[in-house]
Amino acid sequence: MKRVEALALLHEFTESDSLRKHAYAVEAAMRAYAEKYGENQEFWGSVGLIHDFDYEKFPDQHPKKGSEILAEKGIPEDIRTVILSHASFTGVPRDSLMAKVLYAVDELCGFITAVSLVRPNRSIGEVSPKSVKKKMKDKRFAAKVNREEIHDGAKELGVDFDEHIRTVVKAMSGIAQELGLNP
Repeated sequence: MKRVEALALLHEFTESDSLRKHAYAVEAAMRAYAEKYGENQEFWGSVGLIHDFDYEKFPDQHPKKGSEILAEKGIPEDIRTVILSHASFTGVPRDSLMAKVLYAVDELCGFITAVSLVRPNRSIGEVSPKSVKKKMKDKRFAAKVNREEIHDGAKELGVDFDEHIRTVVKAMSGIAQELGLNP
């Protein structure tokens, strides 16, 4: 899947600016990890773009409904499996590196965005592992973000937690304005 196709699919099913921005953040993080692991950045980024494309229209059926839609569009099973596995409740194991990365970056991207938005300058450049971990301790802050999944994702991926945060912040910094943030 090419980026232009993934973007068209995202825009077809997702009207919410915040959910689109989340998809862009996950795309950036997926691209960063693809580069780190010597994988195809466009392909990994495209999977990041569409991982939640069905959430707005089918929140109670996400990501299963998305998988059905992707199957109808001829998207290969391995991609659909990666997307299904990012939601632990599906029971689909994360057997590939791409699946582990998607799971590891998904919730973290949302949390980093929230941390950036409460910085005085709305600057992602001011976000550090220390500031993310401090905000994670405040259960009222971004209360819907699953902190356990953030930790589990880094653990499953086998990366140092601080380094994981730095990787995702750097990736998101590269598209800060697209995310509505300052660099």
